[in-house]
Amino acid sequence: MLTAVKGDDVASREVVLGAMLEEIRALVPEVAARADEIETGRRIPLDLIARLKKIGVFRIAAPRSHGGLELAYPDILEVMTEASAVDGSLGWITMLGVGHMPHLALLPRETFDKIYAQDPDIIVAGSAAPAGKAEMVEGGFRVSGRWPFGSGCQHADIIFAGVVITKNGEPVMRPDGKAPLITHVALPADAWEIEDTWAVAGLKGTGSHHFRLKDAFVPEASTFRYQDDSCLPGPLYGSPFHLIPLLHGAPAIGIAKAAMRDLLALASTGKKQLLMDVAMRDSVLFQTHVGELDADLRAASAVHRSQAKALWALAINAGLKLRNTDLLGDCFQNSCWVTDICVEIVERCYRLGGGSALYATSPLQRHLRDIFGASQHAAAQPTAYTRSGQMLLGHKVKHPIVD
Repeated sequence: MLTAVKGDDVASREVVLGAMLEEIRALVPEVAARADEIETGRRIPLDLIARLKKIGVFRIAAPRSHGGLELAYPDILEVMTEASAVDGSLGWITMLGVGHMPHLALLPRETFDKIYAQDPDIIVAGSAAPAGKAEMVEGGFRVSGRWPFGSGCQHADIIFAGVVITKNGEPVMRPDGKAPLITHVALPADAWEIEDTWAVAGLKGTGSHHFRLKDAFVPEASTFRYQDDSCLPGPLYGSPFHLIPLLHGAPAIGIAKAAMRDLLALASTGKKQLLMDVAMRDSVLFQTHVGELDADLRAASAVHRSQAKALWALAINAGLKLRNTDLLGDCFQNSCWVTDICVEIVERCYRLGGGSALYATSPLQRHLRDIFGASQHAAAQPTAYTRSGQMLLGHKVKHPIVD
């Protein structure tokens, strides 16, 4: 078990990160051998979740004050990328199980302390979408709703969800009167009902089922808004919603890395495709394609890493007040572009794999399904480009959840 980084010791952080990445990469053969088990079960097996906990993956964003590692944001993204290179579904549930953790820092400190009283390896699942209603009552809310895409909900410790606040059955409006008031509720996982709905083409192992509450009482102390101040110090917790879009770039890059790895492994077998005069690895055309794909992957990784470092620097300088809609637009634009590039990389790897890539035994077809699954997320939709274009043209853009 990795221990917490001491203070801001860069050397200590690098040692911890290096050891963790090495242990994650060592999982590739075992997880690849269990691909059918993961897809058939439609979840990551609990023994693999336990392995990730032992490695320390689920404490990388937890505060040092509560036994966590509290790594720098770019380092956290690197962990998520490498986990996704092991397996798309494994990386996805890592990305969300860890990436949702800073949301809990918007809860009252007493509530946060209770959650982390015994264990820094808390796994968080949830949805920011306001798909439920919270009727105001004395001491809190009566909450009902049904939320989709609860990735990792079957092994989560805490689940949160967005809700529209109502009074006497009617939405409570924001002060400007233009939109309903939104809050988020966070409860232990056993308080939620999970519906078995995850029958999909890609990212099958994420267990992203629907989850629901029906007329459940939620105390005020178990709610948070993205406009609230964090109960924790430090740049990682000041504005968690800004971290969301860049998180989603990590699995895309990881899946693309895996596709490249497996394409090169296929070529290294000496495979000669039909109607080709030479083996794949000796074909000048194949070599050119591989060189182009490598350049694209390195470019996507560099852009993603650069944005993460810039955001982290701003978070450090801005303290707990990193609340900027233009910056949020840049982050979503980055995630969308990175995902688009990675979709192209994985698709080309699949096509270069030839007819053998079509078989269920080929990891290339799984990477293709996984990357297209990742590209369907809201953080990777073309609306990110629309918002960026609007801002460049001088339009005032507001985000429906954080503004």
